[in-house]
Amino acid sequence: MRLIYDLNLKDLEDYLVDKGLKPFRAKQIFKWLYEKNISSFSEMTDISKDLIATFNEDFYIDGLIIKDRQTSKDGTIKFLFELKDGNFVESVLMVFDYGFSACLSTQVGCNMGCTFCASGLLKKQRNLEPGEIVLQALTIQKVLNERNERLGNIVLMGTGEPFDNYDNVMKALSIINSPYGLAIGQRHISISTCGVVPMIKRFAKENVQYNLAISLHASNNELRSRLMPINNAYPLEVLFEALHEYVGSNNRRITFEYLLLRDINDSIEDARNIKKLLKGLDAYINLIPYNSVEENDYETSSDENALRFYDILKKLNVAVTLRQKRGTDIDAACGQLRAKAMKK
Repeated sequence: MRLIYDLNLKDLEDYLVDKGLKPFRAKQIFKWLYEKNISSFSEMTDISKDLIATFNEDFYIDGLIIKDRQTSKDGTIKFLFELKDGNFVESVLMVFDYGFSACLSTQVGCNMGCTFCASGLLKKQRNLEPGEIVLQALTIQKVLNERNERLGNIVLMGTGEPFDNYDNVMKALSIINSPYGLAIGQRHISISTCGVVPMIKRFAKENVQYNLAISLHASNNELRSRLMPINNAYPLEVLFEALHEYVGSNNRRITFEYLLLRDINDSIEDARNIKKLLKGLDAYINLIPYNSVEENDYETSSDENALRFYDILKKLNVAVTLRQKRGTDIDAACGQLRAKAMKK
């Protein structure tokens, strides 16, 4: 049996044709799945009982269970989902002035080995299927339905490296973006990578409008290789060569994510190095206060140092934002809630 959410509209049309049915019914079924957000096939009242019985034989619809849910005083909600095979993944719902944004996971565990990240505490078990990625967003939308609110933005910045699960990620996003799916616009969807250069080059040829975000976190190779082993395979000069190619062929702005780690990457020299790295790129840098993880000794920069770092970049004419601290009163660090659940 397959998860019904693994199928895009074309897949479902092909399935119906194989069953001797009219392909237009695929849009009807998508409406039930994504607009009405049903929990069982029997809720599809304008679909024949025979087809519902066939669906129950070929597909399952209950791919996620909410096992834990933590709500921060700032409105951030952290979800721990149990998958059909008993594995766990996390997602986060964040509230911003511009609306609601969901941070989704793309793998069970992660093999990238970033030393500051709770996601890597448990190594990759497997890639998530397209439907398992889609269901995270759909389940969060079901929670928002209780408030008569709509999910407006998606970021693939949870557990896992999206470009290490490239095909499944791109298919999931096509379903999320589809007007018959969750209908979230491409420019409201961001993919974050730690710098898998071959996949960045492949992504540059996709002719899509998804936003590309790069987890930078260091301004020189020596420090970045210590923090992020991926830098040993694709050092900064190789990464930035690929990014210049991407901007040249897509004319899209790049976001750089930069965790502020106390006395590690928050010096004046680091800020000046960032200015050099970003030269010639249409890009901005998003400074992020670090959510501490008990398994390592990293601490977030003080508010004073964070503001100083931000001001230096501003004076250097670097486009920069300083993210508000979020979820500090819950297990907000990526992978933290899952790691605790697995320990139990």
